[in-house]
Amino acid sequence: MDDWRKALIPPDADLRETLRAIDGTGTGISLVVDGDGRLLGTVSDGDVRRALIAGADLHAQAHTVLNRNPRVARQGQSRTAMLEMLRDQGLHQLPIVDEAGRAVGLVTLDGLLRAPERPHEVVIMAGGLGQRLSELTRDTPKPMLKVGSRPILETIILNYAGQGFRRFWLSVNYKAEQIEDHFGDGSHMGLDIRYLRETTRLGTGGALSLLPQMPTGPIVVSNGDVLSKEDYGAVLDAHLAADAQATVLVRDYEIQVPFGVVSAGADGVTALQEKPTQRFLINAGVYIIAPEALSLVPRDTFFDLPTLLERMLEAGMKVRTHRAEAYWMDIGRLPDFERANAEFKAVFG
Repeated sequence: MDDWRKALIPPDADLRETLRAIDGTGTGISLVVDGDGRLLGTVSDGDVRRALIAGADLHAQAHTVLNRNPRVARQGQSRTAMLEMLRDQGLHQLPIVDEAGRAVGLVTLDGLLRAPERPHEVVIMAGGLGQRLSELTRDTPKPMLKVGSRPILETIILNYAGQGFRRFWLSVNYKAEQIEDHFGDGSHMGLDIRYLRETTRLGTGGALSLLPQMPTGPIVVSNGDVLSKEDYGAVLDAHLAADAQATVLVRDYEIQVPFGVVSAGADGVTALQEKPTQRFLINAGVYIIAPEALSLVPRDTFFDLPTLLERMLEAGMKVRTHRAEAYWMDIGRLPDFERANAEFKAVFG
């Protein structure tokens, strides 16, 4: 919220001044800070009410009713992470502090749920065959498999829509009619949904050549089988701030070797590791692509997005990474599909 500084009060502010600060922002809370702006605690309208009922008067100072251990968000935390914290803790307000503990913002549950509308287009690759799930995709395209109460693709679209994205392109090929029949033009969802129809399989990047006109700004490109609670608006904002031509969402992935590992040289054993864990940074299947990069995508040719990124690097374009923070599940195999179904209600409600 832009006027969060109205909530700041010193610890010696009386309760009347405290109530003015609470009323000034309409958030139901004031932030008590010292002379350097460090957050000492919070006072809510409920704290003041309970103090008055207990016999305090309006001349009492804020520090006497202070909540000295409020839940806080850290500067740089994603919108999704803050929203999850508010929901998990049953809170309505959340102060934001920097590394020094200084108050730098205040968010509310209502404010986070009212996402600003974003003009950027989202392209979702939904034309794959789903061969690794062939027993399930014989009659149904993978993006239309139900996880929880609805198709994977519907959850993906609703997640973007909840973050302010309204304009979608769905790249379709395999059993495309099922996808088009389900979503139509998106008007019943308050969205604008259009289709990139592949007459032959074009890979994860080739369908971008079917866009009828050059976008005016960066586009979000997503695989059609990735369920995530990531804050894509924050990813897009970071991309714009970095003045990059592409951003790749990445995440950590660990694999534990189920055996003891032996390192040996010419003279014998040099080291022993018992079931070591190897860590990798993996592609999370979501990209931000600048319009000028689309000229590198060939027409009517099978072409994957990693190849586009390689060509961008060869052309001297800036390609950056953004580390995923929230829930993420690539539904590529049957165990992934079963796990996503088991976790769906807890993650997506």
